[in-house]
Amino acid sequence: MDFLVNSDIVIRLLAALVLGFLLGLERELTNKYAGLRTHILVCLGACVFTIISIYGFPTYATGDNVIVDNATGVRDTARVAAQIVTGIGFIGAGTVLRNGPMVIGLTTAATLWISASIGMACGVGCFDIAILATVLSVAVLTLIRIFERRILPGGIKRTKRFKVTVYCNRIDADKVHEYLAHAVENMVDFSAKRLIENPDKAKISSTFELSHKKLMNEIYDKLTELCTPDSVTLQELND
Repeated sequence: MDFLVNSDIVIRLLAALVLGFLLGLERELTNKYAGLRTHILVCLGACVFTIISIYGFPTYATGDNVIVDNATGVRDTARVAAQIVTGIGFIGAGTVLRNGPMVIGLTTAATLWISASIGMACGVGCFDIAILATVLSVAVLTLIRIFERRILPGGIKRTKRFKVTVYCNRIDADKVHEYLAHAVENMVDFSAKRLIENPDKAKISSTFELSHKKLMNEIYDKLTELCTPDSVTLQELND
């Protein structure tokens, strides 16, 4: 089969590219670890491997009963494609991070997994399944987030994980710890490390949970007032 002039192959590859783009767009807009390029490449790569699995290993004879020189005699169309399911796990594992008892990045890993399956669907020409899976995946990523925030009662999926990093005078570390212990709902960890280049300064890090993101502004203002830090960095850790 001449891949360069076969329009059906081109359509499958373009479909995988477009659907991978749509799935990765949501991750990109929400500033997650794996965004547009990663999802496009995963979806496109899965499509390519699936096409190779189907057409890349001819049997003894072609459709016209002509012997093929490089034929193997056996064509298992699932052999290469099956490895995509396990192989994508290595990429997904790179997006999952563990911070103490917390695990983040699982949703992004799941989108890479579904992106590979969409690419495989494009590779076998099941465009209806691929399109429907993309629409449903984007709907889950967007609409379910709104549902969690606006519909579910307080206390269920309403807390957000945050990390704060403060560079300030080392003598102010106790004041920062005391304030955070009372200001946040669940402080997972707290550390204060003296800077090698300046022993009088310290890097303070803490991970905690809050029910309302707007409270971060209050925490930021209070920290700048409390210890006059050199810098304060606030980061949301949710998927």
